[in-house]
Amino acid sequence: MHALLVEDDDRMARALGTALAQRGHTVRRVGRALDALRHVHEAGFVLLDLGLPDLDGLELLRRLRTVCDAPLIVVTARCEERDIVQGLRAGADDYVVKPFRMAELMARIDTVRRRTDPRSGRAGAPPAHPAHPGGTGGGGGRPAPVRTGDVEVDLAGRTVTVAGVEVRLTRREFDVLAFLAARPDEVHSREVILDRIWGDVFLAASRSLDVHVAGIRAKTGRSHLVRTVRGFGYQLGSPAAPAEGDGAR
Repeated sequence: MHALLVEDDDRMARALGTALAQRGHTVRRVGRALDALRHVHEAGFVLLDLGLPDLDGLELLRRLRTVCDAPLIVVTARCEERDIVQGLRAGADDYVVKPFRMAELMARIDTVRRRTDPRSGRAGAPPAHPAHPGGTGGGGGRPAPVRTGDVEVDLAGRTVTVAGVEVRLTRREFDVLAFLAARPDEVHSREVILDRIWGDVFLAASRSLDVHVAGIRAKTGRSHLVRTVRGFGYQLGSPAAPAEGDGAR
């Protein structure tokens, strides 16, 4: 697969390029944001350093996400929680802090590619059975949209509308919401969600789950669309009012 490596440090770029080539990837390395925007359409996945000379890496990440949906992993020395949260909210599929073990990064690349490849059936794909009592649209196995309050989640079309207006979620935010909407009567543990959507039940991804749930609530303007079951996980909720004993966090 073709990788776009956005890294202005020559030594780091050589090490990453060699490791990627050894795993059978072709690599285009660029050191500036403008070149990344120029070549991102060629990429099967992107590795992005945030410390670029011509544009802040987070701003570049936001711009890349407006033109490209390729899997993207931030690889950076920025290790503050605020930076990690901002990177995930801006659309990164994973966030790796330098220094890192090369084998771990390669494993994370493989995991991100698996969960974002529609052929793998893992990227938030809805189950074959009806998503809610309304059944499937037309009986052909296509799940009917799931409605709760004034929110409609179209699992097949991968769209969300609130009061009839489409809301743009990131790919991972939609994956989380679609997973909950496909089984709206069930409470899903954090571990199950992380394994199903991220392919990773470890703590690093656990923070990412919380960030993406917060993003869903903020972008839809419905703080109780995702119901927190404290100490366990999440469930599709009613955006009209909080469930008894529930709290959005």
